[in-house]
Amino acid sequence: MALVEKNGYEDAAFRISEAQAGDYLALLKPRVMSLVVFTAFVGLVTAQVPVNPIIAVVSILAIAVGAGASGALNMWYDADIDAVMSRTAGRPVPSGRVLPGEALVFGLFLSAFSVMTLGLVANWLAASLLAFTIFFYAVVYTMWLKRWTPQNIVIGGAAGAFPPMIGWAAVTGQIGLESVIQFLIIFLWTPPHFWALALFKSGDYGRAGIPMMPNVAGEASTKRQIFAYAVLVAVVGVLPSVLGQASATYGVFAAALGAGFVWYSWKVLRMPDADRVMRPAKALFGYSLLYLFAIFAALLLDSIATRLGAPVW
Repeated sequence: MALVEKNGYEDAAFRISEAQAGDYLALLKPRVMSLVVFTAFVGLVTAQVPVNPIIAVVSILAIAVGAGASGALNMWYDADIDAVMSRTAGRPVPSGRVLPGEALVFGLFLSAFSVMTLGLVANWLAASLLAFTIFFYAVVYTMWLKRWTPQNIVIGGAAGAFPPMIGWAAVTGQIGLESVIQFLIIFLWTPPHFWALALFKSGDYGRAGIPMMPNVAGEASTKRQIFAYAVLVAVVGVLPSVLGQASATYGVFAAALGAGFVWYSWKVLRMPDADRVMRPAKALFGYSLLYLFAIFAALLLDSIATRLGAPVW
């Protein structure tokens, strides 16, 4: 059967799908999903309220499915630009393993299922936040911001910052200051994390026509903004301790992690313009992943220790 060329990839709308289970799993962006699940779980646990374990487990699963739905909708819409980027060309839709229509239906079904499940099992505030997160990522970020403004990651980063707030709301029925701070940590972390990637992948983004910061404002401006955001992340990271939401032990650990973030960002700031290998940017990208996991793991452990009555200072 004939295949129709569309936007640089084959739109196989008229052939029988050859997708396998692993292809549908890939649509869910499992690496991103794992981070969403972890931060949502931290938000749920740090709420420090009694909760039925079945409600907690189903809530986390619903949030995970909602995150996967966002990934599927993103891959459906972005298949044209994914096809011309080395980092994303092998994804299920641009590679032709999953039909665009299949990805769309899959994402919409999972979106509705996850929101309804969270609303019925937990509460409708958490479900509303999940629905807004899916909409924000799939429509506001993917369909609008990503292709329109170099601030795409700054504004769009809110989508990835909501999971701890959703986890908190799932067990409390409200939005607490603690969950807002957890939101801010991820929100402020997102720009330096993705701009570090954009520095050494600027060619990919240029070919795809995505206005990432290095391609629009230049590398020098991007490096300055990375450093500024790193300082903000380091400050906000210690706020739970400063505000009495976490122990001083957590505060010291968070300060050390933040200092590392600033140090790696400083090395990026001092990176020579002629450096095409960009090892400092790659190092920052790797450290940023470690930072986010470690800071939320510290919040989780601190909260568990407090709940168990373990001595913390």
